Amino acid sequence: MMVAVCAAQTTGTSGNQPAATTLKAGSAQVGSPSGSSAQQNAASGDQSSSFRIVRNVNEVNLIFTVTNRHGEFIPNLRLSDFALLDDQKAPERVTSFMQQTNLPLRVGLVIDTSTSIRQRFDFEKQSATQFLLQVLRSKADRAFVMGFDSTPTLTQDWTNNVDALETGVNKLRSGGSTALYDAVYSACRDKQLSETRGQEPVRRAIVVISDGNDNQSRVYIDEAIKMCQRAETIIYAISTNWTPSRGRGDDSLKKLAEATGGRAFFPPSMEDMVNGFNSISEELRSQYLLTYTPADFKTDGAFRTIYLYCLDRRYQVRAKKGYFAPRE
Repeated sequence: MMVAVCAAQTTGTSGNQPAATTLKAGSAQVGSPSGSSAQQNAASGDQSSSFRIVRNVNEVNLIFTVTNRHGEFIPNLRLSDFALLDDQKAPERVTSFMQQTNLPLRVGLVIDTSTSIRQRFDFEKQSATQFLLQVLRSKADRAFVMGFDSTPTLTQDWTNNVDALETGVNKLRSGGSTALYDAVYSACRDKQLSETRGQEPVRRAIVVISDGNDNQSRVYIDEAIKMCQRAETIIYAISTNWTPSRGRGDDSLKKLAEATGGRAFFPPSMEDMVNGFNSISEELRSQYLLTYTPADFKTDGAFRTIYLYCLDRRYQVRAKKGYFAPRE
């Protein structure tokens, strides 16, 4: 069993946080970039949509994004630009590091169909369909479509057939209450977590379109976040609240996204929703991949925190806040 895709904090060092070790090539804790066959194989994947990385069971595969204060992706950073702690300890060894833009995608589109979004429902479906056309670029990519009101409803299972996905979007009908947390929980547990896993890393994400005003869920938001972390899935949220003030629903969307290493978008109008989809599409193809062996790793099923930051504090690192170790 592979270790979960791991997590990272996005802020600077806190007062209670141990000093993270800078990741420098040639140090006792970092594998040599030029000498690692895994990294050489991975680097070739930058030029091709198909590649293979074989990892030991205790290796962590960390995918993260680095942006400036405008949210623009920062390319061409090196391993030595980062500092990392896993469970408050420096990693035992880093085996590969690269800027990766071609990992296979596993994307779930989760759309709020409750009564509260009825007036803008048709535009949301059009934008979602355009996003799927844009983001699915290879036969290795897969997506599913799920709508939710008081309960989640899967209208199209995993496929790379864009026509089938468009049909799934068009099957959605509006009405009912809003059970956002149940939908996120179900999408991660039943779709992302159950998806067959191989040796190659994939990029797992769920795109939520909602005003975030949950009034029906049986699970709490923290339970939904834990399930996302178990399923190694990033949440991207696009708010459909276009009022000038931010409400509780927007706070919920932001919490889901930040806890899983994603991002929440708050477009000021329906037309600007497209910009949010474009940003998500670009980010899914523009992230870093770091593989390392944790120190004192135990297969005990415990949650292990990750602290990762860029030494250049003009830049923000965004990824999940932790991962669950496999249980023996």
